[in-house]
Amino acid sequence: MPRSAGNTQLKAAMIAAGFRSQQAFADALGVGVRQVRRWVSADPPWPHRDQAQALTRELGQDLESLGFTPPNAVQADRGRRSVLPAAGAVVGLAAVPTQVVTLQPATVAADFQAVTRSHRRLYWSVAPATLHPAVQAHGSLGCALLTETAGQTRRTVACALAESYLLAARLEFFDMRAADRAASTLLLALQAAGEADDPLLGSAILAHTAFIPAWAGDRESAVERMVAARTYARRGPASAELLAWLDAVEAECETRCDNPRTALHLIGHAEDIVAHGGEHPSPEWLDWFSPVRLAAFKGNVQLRAVHLPQARTTLLGVLDALDPSEEKQATVILGDLASVAAAAGDPEAACGYAVRALDQLERNWYAMGMDRIREVRRALVPHQHERCVRDLDDRLYGWSTTVSALSR
Repeated sequence: MPRSAGNTQLKAAMIAAGFRSQQAFADALGVGVRQVRRWVSADPPWPHRDQAQALTRELGQDLESLGFTPPNAVQADRGRRSVLPAAGAVVGLAAVPTQVVTLQPATVAADFQAVTRSHRRLYWSVAPATLHPAVQAHGSLGCALLTETAGQTRRTVACALAESYLLAARLEFFDMRAADRAASTLLLALQAAGEADDPLLGSAILAHTAFIPAWAGDRESAVERMVAARTYARRGPASAELLAWLDAVEAECETRCDNPRTALHLIGHAEDIVAHGGEHPSPEWLDWFSPVRLAAFKGNVQLRAVHLPQARTTLLGVLDALDPSEEKQATVILGDLASVAAAAGDPEAACGYAVRALDQLERNWYAMGMDRIREVRRALVPHQHERCVRDLDDRLYGWSTTVSALSR
Protein backbone atom coordinates (compact mmCIF):
# COMPACT_ATOMS: atom_id res chain seq x y z
CA MET A 1 0.00 0.00 0.00
CA PRO A 2 1.38 3.47 -0.84
CA ARG A 3 2.14 5.64 2.16
CA SER A 4 -0.33 8.48 2.74
CA ALA A 5 0.96 11.96 1.97
CA GLY A 6 -0.83 13.18 5.10
CA ASN A 7 -2.42 16.59 5.39
CA THR A 8 -0.99 18.14 2.23
CA GLN A 9 -3.04 21.33 2.65
CA LEU A 10 -1.39 22.17 5.97
CA LYS A 11 2.05 21.14 4.74
CA ALA A 12 1.74 23.36 1.68
CA ALA A 13 0.55 26.30 3.76
CA MET A 14 3.50 25.90 6.14
CA ILE A 15 5.98 25.87 3.25
CA ALA A 16 4.35 28.87 1.58
CA ALA A 17 4.48 30.79 4.86
CA GLY A 18 8.23 30.21 5.09
CA PHE A 19 8.42 27.59 7.86
CA ARG A 20 11.38 25.36 7.04
CA SER A 21 10.64 22.66 9.61
CA GLN A 22 7.88 21.31 11.82
CA GLN A 23 9.90 22.47 14.83
CA ALA A 24 9.98 26.06 13.54
CA PHE A 25 6.22 25.97 13.03
CA ALA A 26 5.67 24.48 16.49
CA ASP A 27 7.81 27.23 18.03
CA ALA A 28 5.81 29.95 16.24
CA LEU A 29 2.54 28.51 17.55
CA GLY A 30 3.82 27.75 21.04
CA VAL A 31 2.99 24.02 20.81
CA GLY A 32 5.05 20.86 20.83
CA VAL A 33 6.39 19.38 17.63
CA ARG A 34 4.42 16.18 18.33
CA GLN A 35 1.23 18.22 18.03
CA VAL A 36 2.33 19.51 14.63
CA ARG A 37 3.08 15.94 13.53
CA ARG A 38 -0.48 14.94 14.45
CA TRP A 39 -1.84 17.89 12.44
CA VAL A 40 0.11 16.96 9.30
CA SER A 41 -0.97 13.33 9.51
CA ALA A 42 -3.62 11.83 7.22
CA ASP A 43 -6.26 12.13 9.95
CA PRO A 44 -5.49 15.39 11.81
CA PRO A 45 -7.37 16.10 15.05
CA TRP A 46 -9.44 19.29 15.26
CA PRO A 47 -7.30 21.92 17.08
CA HIS A 48 -8.33 23.45 20.39
CA ARG A 49 -9.64 27.01 20.24
CA ASP A 50 -6.39 28.80 21.07
CA GLN A 51 -4.46 26.52 18.73
CA ALA A 52 -7.02 27.15 15.99
CA GLN A 53 -6.60 30.90 16.37
CA ALA A 54 -2.80 30.56 16.18
CA LEU A 55 -3.03 28.37 13.08
CA THR A 56 -5.29 30.75 11.19
CA ARG A 57 -3.23 33.77 12.29
CA GLU A 58 0.08 32.30 11.12
CA LEU A 59 -1.20 30.77 7.87
CA GLY A 60 -4.02 33.14 6.92
CA GLN A 61 -6.61 30.44 6.18
CA ASP A 62 -9.51 28.82 7.95
CA LEU A 63 -9.10 25.36 9.47
CA GLU A 64 -11.06 23.47 6.82
CA SER A 65 -8.89 25.06 4.14
CA LEU A 66 -5.89 23.75 6.10
CA GLY A 67 -7.12 20.17 5.86
CA PHE A 68 -8.99 19.83 9.16
CA THR A 69 -12.45 18.25 9.27
CA PRO A 70 -14.87 19.55 11.94
CA PRO A 71 -15.70 16.93 14.60
CA ASN A 72 -19.41 16.96 13.74
CA ALA A 73 -18.62 16.32 10.07
CA VAL A 74 -16.41 13.38 10.99
CA GLN A 75 -19.17 11.90 13.14
CA ALA A 76 -21.80 12.31 10.41
CA ASP A 77 -19.48 10.82 7.84
CA ARG A 78 -18.69 7.57 9.65
CA GLY A 79 -19.21 4.52 7.48
CA ARG A 80 -19.28 6.48 4.25
CA ARG A 81 -15.62 7.35 3.65
CA SER A 82 -15.31 4.98 0.71
CA VAL A 83 -17.46 7.19 -1.50
CA LEU A 84 -15.87 10.50 -0.45
CA PRO A 85 -12.57 12.10 -1.43
CA ALA A 86 -9.58 11.91 0.85
CA ALA A 87 -9.66 13.91 4.05
CA GLY A 88 -8.78 17.57 3.64
CA ALA A 89 -9.54 19.96 0.84
CA VAL A 90 -7.83 22.52 -1.30
CA VAL A 91 -8.57 26.11 -0.33
CA GLY A 92 -11.81 27.14 -2.01
CA LEU A 93 -13.48 23.80 -1.49
CA ALA A 94 -16.40 23.54 0.85
CA ALA A 95 -16.08 21.23 3.83
CA VAL A 96 -16.13 17.54 2.99
CA PRO A 97 -19.83 16.88 2.32
CA THR A 98 -21.76 14.83 4.82
CA GLN A 99 -23.91 13.13 2.20
CA VAL A 100 -22.93 10.38 -0.24
CA VAL A 101 -21.26 11.89 -3.32
CA THR A 102 -21.85 10.60 -6.82
CA LEU A 103 -18.46 10.35 -8.46
CA GLN A 104 -17.86 11.95 -11.85
CA PRO A 105 -16.83 9.73 -14.80
CA ALA A 106 -13.14 9.37 -15.56
CA THR A 107 -13.55 11.50 -18.70
CA VAL A 108 -14.06 14.60 -16.55
CA ALA A 109 -10.31 14.76 -15.91
CA ALA A 110 -9.41 15.00 -19.59
CA ASP A 111 -12.14 17.57 -20.19
CA PHE A 112 -11.02 19.76 -17.29
CA GLN A 113 -7.39 19.41 -18.34
CA ALA A 114 -8.21 20.47 -21.91
CA VAL A 115 -9.58 23.80 -20.72
CA THR A 116 -6.50 24.33 -18.57
CA ARG A 117 -4.30 23.82 -21.64
CA SER A 118 -6.39 26.27 -23.63
CA HIS A 119 -6.03 28.93 -20.95
CA ARG A 120 -2.28 28.36 -20.97
CA ARG A 121 -2.12 29.14 -24.70
CA LEU A 122 -4.49 32.11 -24.39
CA TYR A 123 -2.17 33.75 -21.86
CA TRP A 124 0.13 34.97 -24.59
CA SER A 125 -2.50 36.94 -26.51
CA VAL A 126 -5.63 37.58 -24.43
CA ALA A 127 -5.78 40.69 -22.23
CA PRO A 128 -5.14 39.87 -18.54
CA ALA A 129 -8.36 41.54 -17.40
CA THR A 130 -10.28 39.30 -19.79
CA LEU A 131 -8.47 36.02 -19.15
CA HIS A 132 -8.07 36.22 -15.37
CA PRO A 133 -11.78 35.85 -14.45
CA ALA A 134 -12.07 32.82 -16.74
CA VAL A 135 -9.06 31.14 -15.16
CA GLN A 136 -10.39 31.86 -11.67
CA ALA A 137 -13.79 30.43 -12.54
CA HIS A 138 -12.08 27.34 -13.95
CA GLY A 139 -10.23 26.99 -10.66
CA SER A 140 -13.52 27.08 -8.74
CA LEU A 141 -14.83 24.32 -10.97
CA GLY A 142 -11.71 22.26 -10.29
CA CYS A 143 -12.18 22.63 -6.53
CA ALA A 144 -15.72 21.31 -6.88
CA LEU A 145 -14.56 18.40 -9.05
CA LEU A 146 -12.03 17.33 -6.43
CA THR A 147 -14.93 16.48 -4.13
CA GLU A 148 -16.53 14.37 -6.89
CA THR A 149 -13.56 12.37 -8.16
CA ALA A 150 -11.26 9.68 -6.81
CA GLY A 151 -8.06 7.84 -7.64
CA GLN A 152 -6.20 8.74 -10.82
CA THR A 153 -9.09 10.92 -12.01
CA ARG A 154 -8.78 13.04 -8.87
CA ARG A 155 -5.00 13.30 -9.25
CA THR A 156 -5.33 14.44 -12.86
CA VAL A 157 -7.91 17.06 -11.89
CA ALA A 158 -5.69 18.23 -9.02
CA CYS A 159 -2.71 18.57 -11.35
CA ALA A 160 -4.69 20.64 -13.86
CA LEU A 161 -6.11 22.70 -11.00
CA ALA A 162 -2.62 23.44 -9.70
CA GLU A 163 -1.61 24.60 -13.15
CA SER A 164 -4.70 26.79 -13.44
CA TYR A 165 -4.00 28.49 -10.13
CA LEU A 166 -0.36 28.95 -11.16
CA LEU A 167 -1.55 30.67 -14.34
CA ALA A 168 -3.90 32.89 -12.32
CA ALA A 169 -1.02 33.83 -10.02
CA ARG A 170 1.23 34.63 -12.99
CA LEU A 171 -1.46 36.93 -14.32
CA GLU A 172 -1.79 38.59 -10.93
CA PHE A 173 1.92 39.09 -10.35
CA PHE A 174 3.40 39.71 -13.80
CA ASP A 175 0.44 41.24 -15.63
CA MET A 176 -1.58 42.96 -12.91
CA ARG A 177 1.10 43.70 -10.28
CA ALA A 178 -1.08 42.37 -7.47
CA ALA A 179 1.63 40.66 -5.39
CA ASP A 180 -0.47 39.95 -2.29
CA ARG A 181 -3.21 38.39 -4.36
CA ALA A 182 -0.65 36.32 -6.27
CA ALA A 183 0.80 35.02 -3.00
CA SER A 184 -2.62 33.72 -1.92
CA THR A 185 -3.25 32.13 -5.31
CA LEU A 186 0.15 30.46 -5.33
CA LEU A 187 -0.76 28.81 -2.05
CA LEU A 188 -3.87 27.39 -3.71
CA ALA A 189 -1.68 26.10 -6.52
CA LEU A 190 0.76 24.50 -4.09
CA GLN A 191 -2.03 22.78 -2.19
CA ALA A 192 -3.49 21.42 -5.40
CA ALA A 193 -0.04 20.18 -6.48
CA GLY A 194 0.15 18.40 -3.13
CA GLU A 195 -3.19 16.72 -3.84
CA ALA A 196 -1.75 15.60 -7.19
CA ASP A 197 1.56 14.57 -5.61
CA ASP A 198 3.35 16.37 -8.46
CA PRO A 199 6.78 17.51 -7.18
CA LEU A 200 7.84 19.22 -10.42
CA LEU A 201 4.75 21.40 -10.51
CA GLY A 202 5.31 22.05 -6.81
CA SER A 203 8.86 23.15 -7.63
CA ALA A 204 7.63 25.60 -10.26
CA ILE A 205 5.03 27.05 -7.90
CA LEU A 206 7.55 27.48 -5.08
CA ALA A 207 9.98 29.20 -7.44
CA HIS A 208 7.24 31.64 -8.39
CA THR A 209 6.69 32.40 -4.70
CA ALA A 210 10.33 33.52 -4.52
CA PHE A 211 9.64 36.42 -6.89
CA ILE A 212 7.38 38.10 -4.34
CA PRO A 213 9.91 38.68 -1.51
CA ALA A 214 12.68 39.33 -4.07
CA TRP A 215 10.73 42.24 -5.53
CA ALA A 216 10.50 43.62 -1.99
CA GLY A 217 14.26 43.21 -1.45
CA ASP A 218 13.85 40.33 1.04
CA ARG A 219 16.71 38.12 -0.10
CA GLU A 220 16.56 35.69 2.83
CA SER A 221 12.94 34.74 2.15
CA ALA A 222 13.55 34.48 -1.59
CA VAL A 223 16.54 32.18 -1.10
CA GLU A 224 14.60 29.95 1.34
CA ARG A 225 11.84 29.51 -1.23
CA MET A 226 14.35 28.67 -3.93
CA VAL A 227 15.87 26.03 -1.65
CA ALA A 228 12.40 24.52 -1.30
CA ALA A 229 11.85 24.71 -5.07
CA ARG A 230 15.12 22.89 -5.78
CA THR A 231 14.29 20.26 -3.17
CA TYR A 232 11.01 19.50 -4.92
CA ALA A 233 12.74 19.40 -8.31
CA ARG A 234 15.06 16.65 -7.03
CA ARG A 235 12.05 14.48 -6.21
CA GLY A 236 10.93 14.22 -9.81
CA PRO A 237 12.63 13.61 -13.15
CA ALA A 238 13.45 17.28 -13.71
CA SER A 239 14.36 18.31 -17.24
CA ALA A 240 17.41 20.40 -18.08
CA GLU A 241 15.11 23.29 -18.98
CA LEU A 242 13.36 23.22 -15.61
CA LEU A 243 16.67 23.16 -13.74
CA ALA A 244 18.01 26.00 -15.87
CA TRP A 245 14.84 28.00 -15.26
CA LEU A 246 15.32 27.60 -11.50
CA ASP A 247 18.79 29.09 -11.90
CA ALA A 248 17.32 31.94 -13.95
CA VAL A 249 14.66 32.64 -11.31
CA GLU A 250 17.25 32.72 -8.56
CA ALA A 251 19.39 35.00 -10.72
CA GLU A 252 16.44 37.37 -11.08
CA CYS A 253 15.95 37.30 -7.31
CA GLU A 254 19.64 38.01 -6.65
CA THR A 255 19.54 40.86 -9.17
CA ARG A 256 16.53 42.40 -7.44
CA CYS A 257 18.44 42.16 -4.16
CA ASP A 258 21.51 43.94 -5.62
CA ASN A 259 23.71 40.88 -6.07
CA PRO A 260 24.38 40.92 -9.85
CA ARG A 261 27.67 39.01 -9.60
CA THR A 262 25.92 36.07 -7.95
CA ALA A 263 23.20 36.37 -10.58
CA LEU A 264 25.72 36.22 -13.43
CA HIS A 265 27.20 33.03 -11.95
CA LEU A 266 23.73 31.47 -11.81
CA ILE A 267 23.04 32.45 -15.42
CA GLY A 268 26.32 30.85 -16.48
CA HIS A 269 25.35 27.66 -14.69
CA ALA A 270 21.95 27.69 -16.40
CA GLU A 271 23.62 28.08 -19.81
CA ASP A 272 25.83 25.05 -19.07
CA ILE A 273 22.77 22.97 -18.14
CA VAL A 274 20.96 23.92 -21.36
CA ALA A 275 24.08 23.26 -23.46
CA HIS A 276 24.51 19.76 -22.05
CA GLY A 277 20.80 18.94 -22.20
CA GLY A 278 19.27 16.06 -20.28
CA GLU A 279 17.44 12.78 -20.62
CA HIS A 280 14.10 13.95 -19.24
CA PRO A 281 11.56 15.92 -21.30
CA SER A 282 10.22 19.22 -20.02
CA PRO A 283 6.70 19.34 -18.57
CA GLU A 284 4.08 20.57 -21.00
CA TRP A 285 3.29 23.55 -18.77
CA LEU A 286 6.87 24.91 -18.91
CA ASP A 287 6.02 27.11 -21.88
CA TRP A 288 7.40 30.31 -20.35
CA PHE A 289 11.06 29.27 -20.69
CA SER A 290 13.42 28.57 -23.57
CA PRO A 291 17.05 29.35 -24.53
CA VAL A 292 15.84 32.71 -25.83
CA ARG A 293 14.12 33.46 -22.51
CA LEU A 294 17.32 32.48 -20.70
CA ALA A 295 19.18 35.02 -22.83
CA ALA A 296 16.57 37.61 -21.83
CA PHE A 297 17.31 36.90 -18.16
CA LYS A 298 21.02 37.22 -18.95
CA GLY A 299 20.62 40.56 -20.68
CA ASN A 300 18.78 42.01 -17.71
CA VAL A 301 21.42 40.76 -15.28
CA GLN A 302 24.17 42.25 -17.45
CA LEU A 303 22.27 45.55 -17.43
CA ARG A 304 22.00 45.52 -13.64
CA ALA A 305 25.70 44.67 -13.39
CA VAL A 306 26.41 47.70 -15.64
CA HIS A 307 27.99 45.53 -18.32
CA LEU A 308 26.38 47.75 -20.92
CA PRO A 309 28.01 46.60 -24.22
CA GLN A 310 27.38 42.95 -23.32
CA ALA A 311 23.80 43.70 -22.26
CA ARG A 312 23.08 45.55 -25.51
CA THR A 313 24.44 42.68 -27.62
CA THR A 314 22.52 40.05 -25.65
CA LEU A 315 19.23 41.95 -25.68
CA LEU A 316 19.41 42.78 -29.39
CA GLY A 317 19.96 39.09 -30.08
CA VAL A 318 16.92 38.21 -27.98
CA LEU A 319 14.78 40.80 -29.75
CA ASP A 320 15.73 39.34 -33.13
CA ALA A 321 15.08 35.76 -31.98
CA LEU A 322 11.70 36.34 -30.32
CA ASP A 323 8.65 35.00 -32.07
CA PRO A 324 6.32 37.80 -33.26
CA SER A 325 3.62 36.44 -30.97
CA GLU A 326 5.76 37.09 -27.87
CA GLU A 327 4.74 40.71 -27.52
CA LYS A 328 4.82 40.66 -23.72
CA GLN A 329 8.43 39.56 -23.63
CA ALA A 330 9.30 42.00 -26.42
CA THR A 331 8.01 44.85 -24.25
CA VAL A 332 10.39 43.85 -21.45
CA ILE A 333 13.35 43.51 -23.84
CA LEU A 334 12.66 46.92 -25.38
CA GLY A 335 12.46 48.39 -21.90
CA ASP A 336 15.82 46.88 -20.98
CA LEU A 337 17.39 48.14 -24.19
CA ALA A 338 16.04 51.59 -23.33
CA SER A 339 17.68 51.32 -19.90
CA VAL A 340 20.98 50.33 -21.50
CA ALA A 341 20.82 53.39 -23.75
CA ALA A 342 19.90 55.67 -20.84
CA ALA A 343 22.78 54.34 -18.74
CA ALA A 344 25.11 54.91 -21.70
CA GLY A 345 24.03 58.55 -21.93
CA ASP A 346 22.01 58.22 -25.14
CA PRO A 347 18.55 59.64 -24.36
CA GLU A 348 17.46 59.62 -28.02
CA ALA A 349 17.97 55.87 -28.32
CA ALA A 350 16.45 55.28 -24.88
CA CYS A 351 13.29 57.16 -25.81
CA GLY A 352 13.10 55.37 -29.14
CA TYR A 353 13.09 51.94 -27.49
CA ALA A 354 10.65 53.13 -24.82
CA VAL A 355 8.17 54.39 -27.41
CA ARG A 356 8.36 51.06 -29.24
CA ALA A 357 7.60 49.33 -25.94
CA LEU A 358 4.58 51.59 -25.39
CA ASP A 359 3.34 50.65 -28.86
CA GLN A 360 3.45 47.00 -27.77
CA LEU A 361 1.70 47.77 -24.49
CA GLU A 362 -1.22 49.41 -26.28
CA ARG A 363 -1.77 46.14 -28.16
CA ASN A 364 -1.05 43.72 -25.33
CA TRP A 365 -0.87 45.07 -21.77
CA TYR A 366 1.86 43.74 -19.50
CA ALA A 367 2.51 45.36 -16.14
CA MET A 368 6.11 44.17 -16.02
CA GLY A 369 6.71 45.93 -19.33
CA MET A 370 5.28 49.18 -17.97
CA ASP A 371 7.51 48.83 -14.91
CA ARG A 372 10.51 48.74 -17.24
CA ILE A 373 9.38 51.93 -19.00
CA ARG A 374 8.95 53.73 -15.70
CA GLU A 375 12.48 52.69 -14.70
CA VAL A 376 13.76 54.19 -17.95
CA ARG A 377 11.90 57.44 -17.36
CA ARG A 378 13.43 57.76 -13.90
CA ALA A 379 16.88 57.24 -15.42
CA LEU A 380 16.16 60.03 -17.93
CA VAL A 381 15.54 62.71 -15.28
CA PRO A 382 18.87 64.45 -16.10
CA HIS A 383 17.63 64.79 -19.71
CA GLN A 384 14.01 65.60 -19.02
CA HIS A 385 14.13 68.99 -20.77
CA GLU A 386 15.22 67.46 -24.06
CA ARG A 387 12.65 67.14 -26.81
CA CYS A 388 12.84 63.34 -27.06
CA VAL A 389 12.06 62.95 -23.35
CA ARG A 390 9.14 65.38 -23.54
CA ASP A 391 7.80 63.38 -26.49
CA LEU A 392 8.14 60.20 -24.42
CA ASP A 393 6.17 61.87 -21.62
CA ASP A 394 3.42 62.75 -24.07
CA ARG A 395 3.12 59.04 -24.91
CA LEU A 396 3.65 57.78 -21.39
CA TYR A 397 0.97 60.07 -19.96
CA GLY A 398 -1.36 60.12 -22.94
CA TRP A 399 -5.03 59.36 -22.41
CA SER A 400 -4.90 55.83 -23.82
CA THR A 401 -1.83 54.75 -21.84
CA THR A 402 -2.96 56.33 -18.57
CA VAL A 403 -6.46 54.90 -18.77
CA SER A 404 -5.08 51.46 -19.69
CA ALA A 405 -2.71 51.49 -16.72
CA LEU A 406 -5.37 52.59 -14.24
CA SER A 407 -7.91 50.07 -15.50
CA ARG A 408 -5.71 47.01 -14.97
